[in-house]
Amino acid sequence: MVSRSPEPAVDAPAEPATPAKTHAVVLTLMVTVFLSLLDSQIVATALPRVVSDLGGLDEFGWVTTGYLIGGSAAVPVYGKLGDLFGRKRVLIASIILFLLGSALCGLAQTMGQLIAFRVIQGIGSGGLFICVLAIIGEMFSPREGVRYYGWLSLTFGTASLAGPTLGGILTELADWRWVFFVNLPIGAVVLLLLSSLLHLPARRKKAHIDYAGVVLLVLAIVGLNLLTGWAGVTYAWSSPVIVGLAAGSLIAILLFVLSQRRAVDPVIPLRLFTNRTFTIVVILGFLSGFVGLGLINYLVLWLQTVLTLDVRESGFALTTMMLAVVLTSYLSVKVIGRTGSYRWFPALSMVVFAVAAVLFSTAGPSTGILLTVVYLLLFGIAGGLNSQALSLAARNTASTQDIGAVQGTATLIRQLGTTLGVSFFAALMSSRLGTGLHDRLGKAGVHIDKDGSLSPEVIAKLSAPLRLELAELYADSLRVIYYAVIPIVLIGLIASLFLKDIKLAGGPAPTEPETSAAANPAGSVAHGDS
Repeated sequence: MVSRSPEPAVDAPAEPATPAKTHAVVLTLMVTVFLSLLDSQIVATALPRVVSDLGGLDEFGWVTTGYLIGGSAAVPVYGKLGDLFGRKRVLIASIILFLLGSALCGLAQTMGQLIAFRVIQGIGSGGLFICVLAIIGEMFSPREGVRYYGWLSLTFGTASLAGPTLGGILTELADWRWVFFVNLPIGAVVLLLLSSLLHLPARRKKAHIDYAGVVLLVLAIVGLNLLTGWAGVTYAWSSPVIVGLAAGSLIAILLFVLSQRRAVDPVIPLRLFTNRTFTIVVILGFLSGFVGLGLINYLVLWLQTVLTLDVRESGFALTTMMLAVVLTSYLSVKVIGRTGSYRWFPALSMVVFAVAAVLFSTAGPSTGILLTVVYLLLFGIAGGLNSQALSLAARNTASTQDIGAVQGTATLIRQLGTTLGVSFFAALMSSRLGTGLHDRLGKAGVHIDKDGSLSPEVIAKLSAPLRLELAELYADSLRVIYYAVIPIVLIGLIASLFLKDIKLAGGPAPTEPETSAAANPAGSVAHGDS
């Protein structure tokens, strides 16, 4: 990336693949995505048993955080490497790294080792989803690939529903280590099938990697993830650690942008943002991640503190919302496939988000569980309306040589939206909640901890009137979040109205006049090995 490499070397095309072979390849790719999605769901169930075995209660949160940071940092890098060296070989490398991390996690003897190995596993996982997206984009034109985006929606739903159950079964019947070891036989079969069935055009034989860009991007992503995870929780917002992380992350971002302007073959080509559709898709992805995924924890908190549901009941309510996400995503892909147009789905998503936020802002302890589930379904429908539509819109702007960079950039910014959303909403709620606890319960003689919270023991001893007061207090604190969501999604609605009504291409991905990237023919499963 510091000097321009020759154009990609592409093998001569072979005979077209049969439909059966194509479906077998895509099904194998779905299993690859399932591995990544399942792992994030299955491990959470086993964490209590992990802590009892390895100890480290004060560190166990890093088992998840390390995995997420590793994956986030790797996503755009894998996307670009696939564009340069061939997506098949990059996908296989990421699977091998994921399986290595899984094996090491299963063999971990201390919490420190487990956290380190989860970072390795997360780095591998970062390539699974983004490489599959890019490979589908290379195998099929945007219009042809729509049906397989529907398969991705179903894969997401299956992993979300099966993960907690499978994690519980493996932990109870075998050992927590098997939530990691279970990846090995599945991954081995996937590697065998991909090696024998998947054939894509070969890419550059030699390339100079933009190491400076990679390092700066990783530093920025890690810094932002630590900042959003620690600020207001582990450290005060004004503490030297948080101020240092904020300053360091900002400097890394600025230096990264400057490096991308000067790099001949950058990790994230800034020319992508000259395409108005891509820029709007990135903005909408950020806002959708900020609101949709950033709100998940607070929806659960609403169920358990305002409606006082137990874990099983709140889990059931949340499952209905996830089903709404999956089904709406699948149906929206079907409609987009028939019409070739994705333009109005993001706008409709923002409208439904706004309606759901308004309804939740008027709810409280007296709101029944059935009505609350209806509100949750609206959030799920809003999330499903744009989850695949934005991916399809991003793919439709990309030439074949940029598919990985386009999908990697869009995915990264959506993930950053999620992490920033979680931190932003936490700051809003904790400020309101802390003040309310002291003013409304502290004055009634209830003991408030130094961090401004109530211990479970204190909550258990509260009288019925004080419990209702606590529920009202949580409702008031969470309403601030829903009030904040409304203007955010209205900004998203306005941005979505600027999307061009560009139909999905039936052949190679089109290039808009405002971008200079040239379109290359889409690949197929029958081309030469990469």
